[in-house]
Amino acid sequence: MTEGPPTVTGADELAGTADGFERLWTPHRMAYVKGDRPSRDAGTGCPFCAAPGKDDAEGLIVHRGRTCFVVLNLFPYNPGHLLVCPYRHVPLYVDLTDEETAEFTALTKQAIRAVEAASGPAGYNLGINQGDVAGAGVAAHLHQHVVPRWLGDANFLPIVGRTKALPQLLEDVRRQLVAAWPASGPTPRPAEGEQA
Repeated sequence: MTEGPPTVTGADELAGTADGFERLWTPHRMAYVKGDRPSRDAGTGCPFCAAPGKDDAEGLIVHRGRTCFVVLNLFPYNPGHLLVCPYRHVPLYVDLTDEETAEFTALTKQAIRAVEAASGPAGYNLGINQGDVAGAGVAAHLHQHVVPRWLGDANFLPIVGRTKALPQLLEDVRRQLVAAWPASGPTPRPAEGEQA
């Protein structure tokens, strides 16, 4: 009597009826999902409250306005991924004052112009994720994403290899964007410790 291969109970069998999908298990992401987030109180672990108190290079700040500033995303989707943030710690777009709203919009337009001059992408994703459920990594402090896109910039590597290939260092990208920032715009707010 010949014996067949041993029966092994795999994840697919434990999951029920096969559905044709491959599974990429990422239980390490639960640390992020369940992790601490900045509170609704300003300064409590908030990276967008901390950045303006640092010098521009250390805080990854590209431009300072009067009521809002522009900073590089520390975990960018693509090189030049910028965030437009109010200085004030507010969670929702509707919480902005009229002055903040005007500068928030103006800085978004200037960010696009700067990225265009620095690296000429084929397109952009612009967006605000409001609330944890909407995907906001820092839901307590409003920020708008300006993500440059190039043809072919999305591939299998982030999904299969859990790796994002970024061909430029953040500081190199920051220097290029600072140099390309449009000359006209809102009066900059002094850096922490500077006299107005």
